Amino acid sequence: MQWFDIQFNLPITDPTWIFFLVLIIILFAPMILGRLHIPHIIGMILAGVIIGEHGFNILERDSSFNLFGKVGLYYIMFLAGLEMDMEDFKKNRVKSFVFGIITFITPMILGIWSSMELLGYGFTTATLLASMYASHTLIAYPIVSRYGLSRLRSVNITIGGTAVAVTLALIVLAVIGGMYKDKADNLFWVILLLKVAILGFLIIFFFPRIGRWFFRKYDDNVMQFVFVLAMVFLGGGLMEIVGMEGILGAFLAGLVLNRLIPHVSPLMNRLEFVGNALFIPYFLIGVGMMIDIRSLFHGTEALKVAAVMTIVATFSKWLAAWITQKIYGMRSNERSMMFGLSNAQAAATLAAVLIGHSIILENGERLLNEDVLNGTVVMILFTCVISSLVTERSARKFAMHQELEDMESGKGKKPEQILIPVANPETLENLINLALVIKESKRKDGLIALNVMNDNNSSDSRVVQGKRNLEKAAMIAASADVKMEMVSRYDLNIASGIIHTIKEYEVSDVIIGLHHKANIVDSFFGNLAESLLKGTHREVMIARFLMPVNTLRRIHVAVPPKAEFETGFPKWVEHFCRMSALLGCRLHFFSNTDTQNRLQSVIKKVSGSKLIEYSQLDDWEDLLLLTSQVHYDHLLVIISARRGSISYDSSFDKLPVQIGKYFNNNSIIVLYPEQFGDPQEIVSFSDPRGMNETQHYEQMGRWFYKWFKKN
Repeated sequence: MQWFDIQFNLPITDPTWIFFLVLIIILFAPMILGRLHIPHIIGMILAGVIIGEHGFNILERDSSFNLFGKVGLYYIMFLAGLEMDMEDFKKNRVKSFVFGIITFITPMILGIWSSMELLGYGFTTATLLASMYASHTLIAYPIVSRYGLSRLRSVNITIGGTAVAVTLALIVLAVIGGMYKDKADNLFWVILLLKVAILGFLIIFFFPRIGRWFFRKYDDNVMQFVFVLAMVFLGGGLMEIVGMEGILGAFLAGLVLNRLIPHVSPLMNRLEFVGNALFIPYFLIGVGMMIDIRSLFHGTEALKVAAVMTIVATFSKWLAAWITQKIYGMRSNERSMMFGLSNAQAAATLAAVLIGHSIILENGERLLNEDVLNGTVVMILFTCVISSLVTERSARKFAMHQELEDMESGKGKKPEQILIPVANPETLENLINLALVIKESKRKDGLIALNVMNDNNSSDSRVVQGKRNLEKAAMIAASADVKMEMVSRYDLNIASGIIHTIKEYEVSDVIIGLHHKANIVDSFFGNLAESLLKGTHREVMIARFLMPVNTLRRIHVAVPPKAEFETGFPKWVEHFCRMSALLGCRLHFFSNTDTQNRLQSVIKKVSGSKLIEYSQLDDWEDLLLLTSQVHYDHLLVIISARRGSISYDSSFDKLPVQIGKYFNNNSIIVLYPEQFGDPQEIVSFSDPRGMNETQHYEQMGRWFYKWFKKN
């Protein structure tokens, strides 16, 4: 009896074993090559070289590599557009555009000259090769994020310049690719430009509107993920139909969906996870399987091509950073940061070399031959290593300088801890998404989910439901790569439980959902909010969202007079600046002149965003003035105040009526800023429990005043 029928032949062709070996490579290659300080992108390509037909011939490059290769290529370009910080680009748009043009033209000029004079290539090949030098990938950007330097001027300029340079390089690639798909007659260029312009307009105009409609209507995680992928391949497919390369369509899809998918969101985390775990590694391994690394050692020509490509690509990017530094009078370390971030060649470079390698000329030769394909791997390896080293060194200098400034100014504050009670599962997701967009982006924790159970009314079903709510909250936060602490406690009532948790966990901010009025006697905000505001002086947000947070198009903030004198004024201003930056939507403040001046001063320190507008609002008595500004897809934020605080005004008593009358169909946040100290519970005869309300006396005083005035 034969127990095992083993036939071991190379290359392996069985789909099961092919997929298993690819997963093993994806798993272990980063571990091994990380110890050698080799970038992961190079590690995957080298792994493909080893197992491919030009290496040990372990795997055959079958149709799965062609399929996943194209998916991975589109995915790289889509993520490049999706991760582009459009707010940073707008802040320094002129400088970014100038740097983008310089960092595109300089490599193009040097690249065409070196390819024609030193390597003897034709003009078309030299142009495509130069476009590879002109593009770059922000491989080293995670280093900047790790040091918390993403707001630096040099970083913002480089990020904006990346959008310009990559877009121009992709247009060059798409035009050259289109020349060999269609016969270039006299009308070719006119028709091509017309088709691309029309298609570009359709993608830019319709894709965001379709996406916003879909995200508002469907909140299922799987459906949203599949929808985004469908839009990516729709953009790529349409671009191929008009005769251009599909990667330009994928890149445009990433740019236009940028605002709908915040960088700190569950959907963004899923997109990055699937791409980095499967599609992109599969594509990189497939690229490596095409490369014959031994040809580098068969003659001097291959080594010459690799050396010229690496030197020209590196020097041209340094020269572009130096020219920009001289134009704007920047410091040498800013030049180093710009050079470090813009030197790495990866995504668009791989796309260009693969497309050029697949184009067969009339004489039977490839537009980009094997020497260029192999030289590209060497160039990517060296530029990625140089980029990482230069950026790390520059970031350390900036961080040390910033740390000294912070020490001298005595800057330092307690880390934020945001508390979200999870009593209502229907509002849970929107409240957590709100917390994700206002929290410090560098922190991967700082969120607390709380479930409070009443001692006198804690049935088994409520206990089980509370645990489910906590688990759901933790899953939503975890999908955005943020750790949430789950707290479950018994207390006399929910408000008491929240207040005790605030003290025990040193909570800085509380986010609760807006109360639903149960009957005519019930108050607008409900007993929970009123008790909470009396029991804590921390910042409290009372939120009601009628649509997902990521689909909001504008944030309106109504600020009362003297709000700038409250302790928590800078905190809530920074929160909404973060929210505006992550969602890519405009932030519009309504206040009087004095408050507006203080707002501008604080925003200049914490944000410097250009997506911020200011309008006069002198008559706080009636918020009817805002109804013409606030539309259905806008968020209205009303800054209120606790009774007895500096900015408190008797007109705040009208807020429930005005919100219910004018803004019943809008998403709303009513915010109570943080105050100094803790609430003082004074025992009085008017309220033996210590809640001494004075509004009754104020109302009586106003009634007497009106009565005497009338008589």
